[in-house]
Amino acid sequence: MTGFGRAEYATDFYHAKVEISSVNRKNGEVLIQLPKALQSLEAALRKTILGSVQRGRVQVSIWIEGISQTTDAAVIDEARLHAFMAAVKKVEEVTGQPQKVDLTEIIRIGGIFSLDEKELDPELAQAAIQPAVEEALTELLKMRLVEGEHMQQDIASRIDLLEQETKQITERAPSVIEHYRHALLKRLSESGLELDVSDERVLKEVGIFADRCDISEEIARLDSHFLKFREYLAAKGSVGRSLDFLCQEMNREFNTIGSKANDALLAQHIVNCKTELEKAREQVQNVE
Repeated sequence: MTGFGRAEYATDFYHAKVEISSVNRKNGEVLIQLPKALQSLEAALRKTILGSVQRGRVQVSIWIEGISQTTDAAVIDEARLHAFMAAVKKVEEVTGQPQKVDLTEIIRIGGIFSLDEKELDPELAQAAIQPAVEEALTELLKMRLVEGEHMQQDIASRIDLLEQETKQITERAPSVIEHYRHALLKRLSESGLELDVSDERVLKEVGIFADRCDISEEIARLDSHFLKFREYLAAKGSVGRSLDFLCQEMNREFNTIGSKANDALLAQHIVNCKTELEKAREQVQNVE
């Protein structure tokens, strides 16, 4: 599921800014952008993220700035500074007005002053980064929760349609056997073989066909899957993989019914079911 969160946190030593975004992905993947000097913190941060997000591609961007005694380690990007001052001079030439620029305005631009990564203290930096990550993660989860509620409604509506189609399949199934019996007697009659409906050979042939077309077990399993699916859909916690598994099992049952159908109308119901199930599964693969 998609989401976004942003947060800042400051200690006496560091000021941390964090942005976390997530996009749909079947499995969990976390990408963390950290200064090289703080790479030792990545494992702990990854554990924090994966404790709340099991599915989706999560991008974490972290900026760290020094405060008080750490400001002596500031590094100036001279190329950016010269480019900025050249732009100021150009404005003066165009407007004919002198431009007064103080240090505060230069600092606000960003990218000109940065912290020397060699001077970063991982332990002190973590005290600022960890709370910011947790707060940004909370914001991201709120957004994902709203999306999840809409997704839940959409998936539930598709399960309703699947149950309706399955009910029609169940009601249609007995008539398939009766249609076969009539067709069999008609073919025999056209071949010059007049057999009574109660003839043992006719009953045996119809019985074999009925057994081969029996879908009662598949229907029973589908009813069970629908019930379990709704339970998972209403449950709290991580249920995405369980729902995905049930979609696979339902698809298996519909395929089996389709192979047994021997009826154009039943086949159409199966096509409808597989279409809706595929749409539901696409959504389910993004569920946490």
